[in-house]
Amino acid sequence: MPLYEFYDNALNVIPLSDEQRGQVSFGTDAVVAGLADRVERGGSVGIDGWYGVDWRSLIGALTAALSERGIEAETVSTAGLYLPQDEIATYQATYETDDPSFGWVNSEGTLQDLLDQGAVEDLRQRLTAEREQALIVYGPGACVAELQDAYDLRAYADFTMQPMLWQMWGGELVPFGSDEPAPDYAWKKYYYNDFYLLYRQKKQAFQTMDLYLSAVHSDALVAVPTDVYNHVIDELVKRPIKQVKILQPGPWGAYRYKDLWDVPGLEANAWNELAGIELSILVDLGGPVNLNMPTQNIMQRPVQLVGQHVNDTYPDLFPLQVWLDDGYFPKPVPFERSSMPIHDHPSTDYVREHFNEPLGRYETYYIIESYKGSSTWMGYKEDADLEEWERLCRASENQVEIPNWQDYVSRWDTNVGDLFLIPPGTTHGHGGNQMILELDTGPSVAGTEYSFFTYDFARPTWDDETKTMTGKPMKMHTKHSFDNHRFIRENRVRSHHRARPITVDGDGKFRKDQYTSLPEMPFHIERVFMEHEAVNDTEGRFMHIATLAEGKRVTVRSVANPDWSTTIDRFQSCIIPAGMGEHVYVNEDGSHALVVIIRLKEG
Repeated sequence: MPLYEFYDNALNVIPLSDEQRGQVSFGTDAVVAGLADRVERGGSVGIDGWYGVDWRSLIGALTAALSERGIEAETVSTAGLYLPQDEIATYQATYETDDPSFGWVNSEGTLQDLLDQGAVEDLRQRLTAEREQALIVYGPGACVAELQDAYDLRAYADFTMQPMLWQMWGGELVPFGSDEPAPDYAWKKYYYNDFYLLYRQKKQAFQTMDLYLSAVHSDALVAVPTDVYNHVIDELVKRPIKQVKILQPGPWGAYRYKDLWDVPGLEANAWNELAGIELSILVDLGGPVNLNMPTQNIMQRPVQLVGQHVNDTYPDLFPLQVWLDDGYFPKPVPFERSSMPIHDHPSTDYVREHFNEPLGRYETYYIIESYKGSSTWMGYKEDADLEEWERLCRASENQVEIPNWQDYVSRWDTNVGDLFLIPPGTTHGHGGNQMILELDTGPSVAGTEYSFFTYDFARPTWDDETKTMTGKPMKMHTKHSFDNHRFIRENRVRSHHRARPITVDGDGKFRKDQYTSLPEMPFHIERVFMEHEAVNDTEGRFMHIATLAEGKRVTVRSVANPDWSTTIDRFQSCIIPAGMGEHVYVNEDGSHALVVIIRLKEG
């Protein structure tokens, strides 16, 4: 699925002292020169890193810079430290499983599981021996525990999720044990195994690294010494944090985005992620090039970010996410064109049993815009034959149309401010002619998606090369969907799943609502109306994600430390760390603003 990043108003500004800023290298030329200046004749350098880094460009530039300084260098790729590819594949297969759509999280493995320990020991001996040439070791695993103390200089080259996915889908990703792309690399290898090995090695490497390298763009590197990097992370998680949102064309591909954002190359829009673990964070350190890093990095300060309860209950997990689903069509279209797939989500028990994930997918739909004919699909009609519906879906597998599908699934007229509670097993889907704010739990440390598609109208989906709806129909997950199903009917939807707002705070100048909920839903949805400003509080325990639903621009500012602030535009989110405490929303426009907030119930 194609992804488009949107960088407008995404910068997080972290102030550095003149001394700190002077230690940061901005731009590839400065980074390479700075690295070369720290390498002595006969010295050793280990540059560990994530998938996606352009190693050839980085190492080529470094060796050229060393040559200019009269230092010869030998380079060693970590590809030679790994087990043979067939043994790596056998290891990965355990976690890919035979499930056609999902895998099993490798919750214990480390990168050492895939390394040839004899090759690692041979390299260690070379690193500790005297030599004339400098020795540069690079690639994932360069700074494993067995090698980290043998280097004179240790660096970590980092990469963000979306550009890495572009490489994977284009057959250009270089995997473990190779210096060449693997065109057949399968996404399940990454999401269920390789991510976790890389992540654990990254945390290990961070303990002894001397330099952090932002290496998302080979022509825009940034190098940050460890003490300055740690300062940046410490300062980030004190403040509201913005992320680089993504926009995705999908099976229904709508067009409201054209009125809102200029995104080169995007010609239809479906799912947009506004906040979540998959996204990247852009940081202005006061130099000519911005620091770009994955959101996983701020999980280095979990208690400040997500709170003690989440850290204790779901280690490493960023538990919430926010999506914006487009649904505007300038001319009327049938529901089979405007609707997202009919689907449901799994519970915590289900994902633990089947995928070894920590948390289920609990979802809400907040209607943020509505147009004529706006609708949401949820639950089944009271008189629907649900055994027949299941039989039809299983027989179809989205290859054969079910002409009378509306005889089974219930349609609900919608308006702005409606909130649908969607616990696991509830059949639902965006019906179109509206914009939906999805406020959900994030089930996976890696950002794996858990939606069980049941029926997608046997329609072609989006082909981003031709920019037409001529792609293959989406694959369904009917077994998981019906194994997980609760077969909820419309009367229960009406009585239990259509939440209503209850006023819990306000003074005439602002109002805070909290929507009614269900016991199984682990979070609250709240909204704050204001003319000029409104107060709120994380209580030191609850991470909030706030989205500006109405208004032009709002500033989110700490009460105790007013410098800890950011601004968000309409349909933009920010993360408010649990440790931030009392904060204020300031409406920059001064007329009317509405912020929608998701926060956990327990903290």
